[in-house]
Amino acid sequence: MKIWRIVLLPVLLLAPSTSMSPAQAEVTAKRVLVDLRRQGGYAGFDDRVIVYGNGCVRLTRRTGPAVDKCLTAKEERTLRGHLSKLRVGASERRPQGADFISYTLAHDKRRATRYTLPASWKPVVGQLEKIMEKYWAPD
Repeated sequence: MKIWRIVLLPVLLLAPSTSMSPAQAEVTAKRVLVDLRRQGGYAGFDDRVIVYGNGCVRLTRRTGPAVDKCLTAKEERTLRGHLSKLRVGASERRPQGADFISYTLAHDKRRATRYTLPASWKPVVGQLEKIMEKYWAPD
């Protein structure tokens, strides 16, 4: 009878793991549409806005918890319009001094860090900063 318990126990332990696979399928990596990180300055910024392909965003700041929200259809349309004109380009060398804000922007498998915003970055960064101000409110 003891041999039967030894054989049955591993089979019973494996059964719940096979039923958990659909739940694990829900935890798939989301496609990132655009990722902006603003850091530095005397204020000590460390803000991040991640917009996913489904139109939802994750907002984080140096202080407070992360906030997950979804954009309105108009906000998403406007952002995608700005992104269609975005040229990420090359990173910029860090300037000398202490009070500089760095912007790291990632879109379409390209990433760059800038300290002065190029013309094609301004609408994107401006919109993402508005989204941060509108939706970031710790609960």
